[in-house]
Amino acid sequence: MAKAKNPNRYIRLIETIFHSHYKSGAVEVPFERNEFESTAKKLRIKLPKNQGDAIYSFRYRVRLPESIRSLAPSGKEWIIRPAGRSKYCFALVAEWTVAPSRNWTAIKVPDSTPGLIEKYSLSDEQALLAKLRYNRLIDIFSGVTCYSLQNHLRTTVANMGQVETDEIYVGVDRFGAHYVIPIQAKGGKDKLSVVQIEQDLALAAEKFPALVCPAIGAQFMDEGIIALFEFEVGGNGVTVSAERHYQLVPPDQLSLEDLETYRKSRSVLP
Repeated sequence: MAKAKNPNRYIRLIETIFHSHYKSGAVEVPFERNEFESTAKKLRIKLPKNQGDAIYSFRYRVRLPESIRSLAPSGKEWIIRPAGRSKYCFALVAEWTVAPSRNWTAIKVPDSTPGLIEKYSLSDEQALLAKLRYNRLIDIFSGVTCYSLQNHLRTTVANMGQVETDEIYVGVDRFGAHYVIPIQAKGGKDKLSVVQIEQDLALAAEKFPALVCPAIGAQFMDEGIIALFEFEVGGNGVTVSAERHYQLVPPDQLSLEDLETYRKSRSVLP
């Protein structure tokens, strides 16, 4: 995983806060954002201008320090969950890693990404979201006719506080059921996070309770292949319920043999 920004300062702060609350056998360790100020004074280190960045780094970008990870039993790991406005909680959960399986064959899809979008995309994440949108990959993957409602939706959720999702779609299926589908997109070396998926599912359930609420994660792979995952919540927490890989190609690279293969593998509709 990537190294933390200002790692020494961030590590000292998060370690001190965790160990000041941790008790042997605990599975949850609550804390508040304002503790960073008092902890920085105690450690005699400069307080980060953006206190939230320290928390964000350990939630999504980098591993927690070894002194915290070592207190998780085999098969478990510590994550940081939101617990209200400016409140958080270290939570002990089953180890959770989502990475594209190498066993899937990429499905070729004619590339409809506008040339100007290709030329001026500024980041992997934004490029990935654009490719999903212009090539209707969410529709293809989910089997639902979808429309982008908003990207980078930031709102509050009960018992979580502020949450943000990369993009949110609404859609309708052939039976008339309506869907809300939050999307998390990751490019480069970034990985999908269970915390983000939990937040997306909670956001969808609270803001759109009458709609079907799956969550989808998107990940760039090598050679521009896009892996899509659908998530659901079960007895073991958040799990992957579906995975497919898509490769956007010029139309002339989609052969008759490819089309015949897809025709034969097509599920029979009831």
